[in-house]
Amino acid sequence: MKVVVINHLTLDGVMQAPGRADEDTRGGFAHGGWALPNNDEVMGRAMAHGMAQGGSLLLGRRTYQDFHAVWPKRKDNPFTDVLNRIEKRVASRTLTAPLPWSHSTLLAGDAREAVAALKEQPGKDLVVLGSGELIQSLMRQNLVDRYILMIHPLVLGSGRRLFADPAAVTRLRLVESLTTTTGVVIATYQTQENAG
Repeated sequence: MKVVVINHLTLDGVMQAPGRADEDTRGGFAHGGWALPNNDEVMGRAMAHGMAQGGSLLLGRRTYQDFHAVWPKRKDNPFTDVLNRIEKRVASRTLTAPLPWSHSTLLAGDAREAVAALKEQPGKDLVVLGSGELIQSLMRQNLVDRYILMIHPLVLGSGRRLFADPAAVTRLRLVESLTTTTGVVIATYQTQENAG
């Protein structure tokens, strides 16, 4: 099983609150919803393809709670049914089972150890959306196999970054790229340590 990170980023690496103004205002972040103007059909197809390849979602607590508050209510969106049906594995030190959203399982113990154990099992990919703190924890343990990054032609100058200081040295190999009609580069990178 592989761990695949799918995330929106600005050119300066910000991943905080791409979808809504109120999504994540930690640190006084006032640029929420920055990715929305760049959505187009090309990105929609790429996201649908990425979601179809994965076996289950791997989410941190904050992202899980935000998704649960928003997605089940969006009845006119094709991703709603997928997100409701897909298995969701949740890393949290504070949530308790059972989790409220259908097909959700709380990972037991340390998230890094739980994910390392999951990677040893056969099966489809674990797809991580959002979940910056979880991703950074997994990166430090060399547990991310692939990144699918939607790099937006935008510099925000502030906000939580995917590759935050101090970040471990990670060598990546570009395996695919696609440019949307709005100038977003969708780049797929394989971690060289986890190639194969």
